[in-house]
Formats: sequence, C-alpha cells, structure tokens
Amino acid sequence: MSLLAEFVAITADWDSVFPQRRTFVRGVRQALGSLACLGRRCLTRIIWTNGGQDRSWSAEYFLHSRCKWEPQQLFQPILKSALDYCPQRLIGVALDDTKLRKTGRSIQQAFYQRDPMSPPFHVNLVLGLRFLQASLLVPLHRNAPVGARALPIRFQEVSRVKRPGKKAGDEEMKQYQEAVKKQNMSRSFVEMGRQLRAEMDQAGGAKKILALTGDGSFCNRTCFAEIPERSVLLVRARKDAKLCFRAPAGSRRFYDTEKFTPDQVRLDQTREWKTTKIFYGGKRRKVRYKEVAGVYWQGGAKQRPLRLIVIAPTPYRKSKSKKLYYRQQAYLLTTDLGCSAKQLLQIYFDRWQIEVNHRDEKDTLGVGQAQLWNVTSVPKQPVLAVAAYSALLLASIRAFGAGRGAAYAKLPKWRRRARRPSCLDLIALLRIEMAEQPQLLQPFGFEISAPAMTRAAAA
Repeated sequence: MSLLAEFVAITADWDSVFPQRRTFVRGVRQALGSLACLGRRCLTRIIWTNGGQDRSWSAEYFLHSRCKWEPQQLFQPILKSALDYCPQRLIGVALDDTKLRKTGRSIQQAFYQRDPMSPPFHVNLVLGLRFLQASLLVPLHRNAPVGARALPIRFQEVSRVKRPGKKAGDEEMKQYQEAVKKQNMSRSFVEMGRQLRAEMDQAGGAKKILALTGDGSFCNRTCFAEIPERSVLLVRARKDAKLCFRAPAGSRRFYDTEKFTPDQVRLDQTREWKTTKIFYGGKRRKVRYKEVAGVYWQGGAKQRPLRLIVIAPTPYRKSKSKKLYYRQQAYLLTTDLGCSAKQLLQIYFDRWQIEVNHRDEKDTLGVGQAQLWNVTSVPKQPVLAVAAYSALLLASIRAFGAGRGAAYAKLPKWRRRARRPSCLDLIALLRIEMAEQPQLLQPFGFEISAPAMTRAAAA
C-alpha cells in the first residue's frame, strides 16, 4: 500500500461532507494540491499544481464562498480511523490556539493580537486570524521507539467581538461586555470539548475517557466549570495559585482556612518525590513528581475536587562535555482522581506534539497564505488545508507504520538518528507517488507532473 493510496482512501469519506460529487472532487483536488504545492500556498498556485492553469478559476474560489459544506466534518473520518491506534481507555486530546498572519485590510475576522514571538521586554502586535486547534495524541511509543503523533481533529476560527466606538452609549457598551463573556477563547474551549465528546461517541469511543489537556491559558473557572461527561481536564497551573483542602469534619466551612500554593508543595521536604518513566525526547526517561489528591481551588474550580501534580526540573546537557542544565518545573491540575499519574504525565508530555503541528502547518504547508477576503471563505480554506495535513499523517501510519522505513528518502548526515518521518519526508514521498501513480488521481481531474510543480513554484 502506498501513501497516496491511503490518502485517497481516507478522503473518500469526504463525499458525504460536500453537497455534490463535483464539489467533493474539487475539494480533494485542492487538498492534494495544498500538500504537493511548492513555495507559497496561494490558491492560484494550488490550481496550477494540479494542472488547472488553463481552466476557469472561479469555481475553485466558489468552493469556499458559495458552496455550503461544514468544514469541521472533514475530521470525522480521520478521528474514526485514528481511534484504532489508541487502545488505552484514557484518550489524550491537546488543545491550543494559534495565529495566522494576514496583511489584507478587507478581512473582517482579522484583528491585532499579541505576537507570541515578541521578546519578553517588548510586546509586539500582529494582524491576523485566531484559530483553536484540537489534536488527537496517538501513542505510537507503545509499540515503537518513536514519539506520539498528534493528528488534528478540529481547527476552528475564533474571532473577537468588535469593540464599539468612542461615541457608543451605555447600552451598547453593556451589550459588548455581555458578548465578550460569551465569545472568548475559554468558551470556545468548552464548546469544542463538548463537540469532541459527541464526535468520539459517534466514532465508536463511547467507553473511552476524553482527556482534554492544555496550557495555562485554559486553567480558569470557565474551563473547570463545564467539563463534558466522561471527560477530564489536565492543564498547567500557576505556581502561586491558592489551593486548600476540605475543612475538618464537623466544621460549617467547606474550604479549609489554611491555604498553600503548588510551589510550596514542591519545596515541602515532608512530601517525598516519586519517580516514573515517561517517553519523551526519543526514549523513556525518568521523571520525578509529587502528587497531592483532594485539593480545592476556590477561585477557579470551586467545590470540584482536583489533583495536583508537581513535576521536578528535568536535567539535560547540550553535549556530553557541557555542564548540566535544568528545565523549569511544572505544576498540573487535573479533575481525574482515579487514573495513574504516569498516564496523565505521558499525556501532558505528548501535548508538545501540537506545537509540532503548528510549525508544520504554518512553515511547511503555508496554512493561511491563501489570499481570500470573503467572510465565508476566510475560515474555511485553512480548515481544508489542515484536514489534508491530518489525513496525510494518518495515511503514513496506515501505510508504513510508526517508524521511518525504507520507503522514505535517505536522510542526510545530520538527521540519521531520526526515527519518525517528518512532514517534509511525507510531502516528498507524496510528490513522487503522484507522478508515478497517475491512475489514482484520474477521478479527481489531475494533470500533474514534476514540470507542472516547478512551473507552479515559479508562478
């Protein structure tokens, strides 16, 4: 089985997403073109990649602006197939927001936001779109010496509420403040968690527990208040969060008057460090942690019992001759009180794979580079590109397994220790198979060749 054949088999289930057969063919053609395209991923260059430079381009743009289809449904067949590679009961799903830079002044959803790459001593602003992404953490390290693979299963645009002008009245400002409470990143996190729980039930995972893991931006009262059923929350907490235990029996209070912080737990000599092995950085390594169950966060989770996990700083060396450095400690709060700490720690360490997704999507695949300004098109086209990327990752697992086999090109000297294929490896193999197996592309109207890709890159 080839990578291209598996990709076509996965995207065959997209037929029910689009209203007509021709729009389905056009959608798959654009998805493949966004992967095989060279250079900047403009929509015109994607059209040229699949041999459509002599055809009218209007229908390609109308696919996003006029055609009525739900872009988030593209991830349902990917989730259903990927669950076969998640045999454990606790299924990790990482959620994080990302920004797609824009320069067009006519894009209504674009707004100025804080640049995450700005230095700590000077906050910069960037104009762009904001998306909330959810990635299924497939534990490939259970059967192979490779890290987990994050498969995007949700990519939803989260726009801001436009602030009224200076001449706005009190009633308009009041409506704006109410809208901000209902339309923000935390509310989108809660709503996405509900949707993922429902989609996992439809995909055959009704008996599995959904572990939603995120960074410190989702450690707040909104996210802790509305956790879906058969789901747990695992987020990073502040080191100075005010925690406490339940008040002693016989007291009229619910919370104990004595407060403590996660950092005090780390420094407490009476609590011993525990040790477990977690797979990260290419092999299983020892991790020290402390665990405190039955804690309460009055300002955040209120009367919901939580479990605090404190991770000790991890030592590392830049080379064998260099001195020993330490990564910063981490503090986790979770609503799960029954699963082992090793399972939760592994899911939290695997959460970093969503950052790999963001890098591949923006740097390698150029998600968000399509020059669109239509209100309907702007949030739909990036979702199609991310769904194609997710289908490509899943196709590689189905075709060749978790490791980097002989099907991929020979690695350069500085990457000979790589055990897992990168996004560039998959795209290079996909381009070769698209030129060698044109019969798989005939149903989609492809006229692709290596010279065509080169011309599209120069366009």
